[in-house]
Amino acid sequence: MDCTDAIVADFSAVGVRGCVHVREVDGEAQVMVGADEPVVLASVVKVLLVTEFARQVAAGQCDPAERVRVRAVDRLGGAGTAGCLDDVDISWRDLAAFAMSLSDNTAADMLLHRIGVDTVRDLAVQLGLTATRIVGGPRQLIESMYADVGAVDAARFAEVFPALGPERLARLAVLDPMRTNASTPRDMTRLLSLIWRDEAGPAAACRRVRELMARQACGHRLAAAFDADVVVAAKSGSVIDVRNEVGVAVCPDGRRYAIAVFTCGGWGMRRPDVDAAIGRVARRAVDFLYSG
Repeated sequence: MDCTDAIVADFSAVGVRGCVHVREVDGEAQVMVGADEPVVLASVVKVLLVTEFARQVAAGQCDPAERVRVRAVDRLGGAGTAGCLDDVDISWRDLAAFAMSLSDNTAADMLLHRIGVDTVRDLAVQLGLTATRIVGGPRQLIESMYADVGAVDAARFAEVFPALGPERLARLAVLDPMRTNASTPRDMTRLLSLIWRDEAGPAAACRRVRELMARQACGHRLAAAFDADVVVAAKSGSVIDVRNEVGVAVCPDGRRYAIAVFTCGGWGMRRPDVDAAIGRVARRAVDFLYSG
């Protein structure tokens, strides 16, 4: 069984569909399974968002230490400021850190309003991410879920969600690459490679994005699959049955590999078997490239 067949088997074993692209950051060798298939980005989009923020900081267009208040009306629920019960005064750079390390949706939404969704779209074009489409931020996507099930707010959505079966959920716009923030695994490894080679913007901006990705709190997908001497910086993304992770693994000898793994179809609130499969296919591809 070759590497790609083994990856397909790994996905099949946990009942998901998966698309993968793993490439050398400093070379051309690659492993791909559905590398050019449209995929739902979910919170992986925050890598592009924070890259644009870091670029604006480096260009002097945004003061990273400027304070902003996160109010009740801003909160979207979840981790970080998104789950706070009281107003929070915080800097833009700390919001960026929360968006990356904790996948804080409120932080990401406020950052997007600060830097502008059009600038994020323009950055995707500038970086040659030809298959990447940005339709909006976390608030727009969450509100689309409410609208799709006829819920007026988060409380009502929480009431109706348990009764929605896979067929109804599959029709939600947030799970359709044609109607939500979407890309391809190949576009995402291109973005990562540009960041790691200091080609996605000023060197200081790229370095900041790398630092923030290295601080991701959840390490149960990519990072868990690699030995302790391999440095992994990553960003996960999840929404309902979509579970993704992108990142870069740096081996002890300095060889660097950009990784993008996207899965869908793993119904259930907790699927540690799918999380493990994401790491397993990433490790399998990196080992193949490293040994080759």
